[in-house]
Amino acid sequence: MRIPIAAPARRFVDQVVVVTGAAGGMGSAMAERFAVEGAQVWVCDAHAEGAAAVAGQIGGRSLAFDLSSPQAATEAIASILAESGRIDVLVNNAGINRRGPLLAVSAEDWDLTFAVNISAMFHLCKAVVPAMIEAGGGSIVNNASQAGLHPIAGSIAYSTSKAAVAHFTQNLARDYAADGIRVNAVCPGEINTPMLQSGMRGRGQTKADMDALVPYGRIGEPAEVAALVAFLASDEAPFLTGSCVEITGAQVAQ
Repeated sequence: MRIPIAAPARRFVDQVVVVTGAAGGMGSAMAERFAVEGAQVWVCDAHAEGAAAVAGQIGGRSLAFDLSSPQAATEAIASILAESGRIDVLVNNAGINRRGPLLAVSAEDWDLTFAVNISAMFHLCKAVVPAMIEAGGGSIVNNASQAGLHPIAGSIAYSTSKAAVAHFTQNLARDYAADGIRVNAVCPGEINTPMLQSGMRGRGQTKADMDALVPYGRIGEPAEVAALVAFLASDEAPFLTGSCVEITGAQVAQ
């Protein structure tokens, strides 16, 4: 099911927007939304071919780098600033999910989950915030997942890392509100992405099975999350900062 992108205004004309994890799923929908609204979009992902393909489709730029590397994350922001001159919006969407309860999660999977889901966010924000301060403001939107607010059984690494994202978001917002930098997070529930589809196949579930768990009657679509991200990043939400907004179809985390 494809949800039409409704763009009531071109809210990001002449703005530079960076989206991580944008080679597919929610990230590519976010990149598309910002492009439709007039932004110069940098499609960032660890997968170079996927990032380039999305960038080609939306008329954006692509940059591939390893989000688990602090140096790579810092250099990526420096490269974008050097080429584009500014970054108005940073969307920290990239994330991985190494499933399992405590005794089933390896130390390597735990460390990688935190490296990608929260440490990369730290390094990217640390690199971009000085430029936003100099520019007089900016917007950062993080993907905290519903799991960041309501732990999901069998996903201790993912849930704990996403809880860190939620708190990171609120701390960063409070620290730099006076500099005109707004920081918010989206907390999606079950969204129809390749990651979810892979999990469903592994559990022997169908989309109909997942739809039945959601009071609204269906799981969400990436474009719906993208619309929320664009709103949070836009000038239509000037007083909204430090918020973690759930988008779940009224579903309670399982």
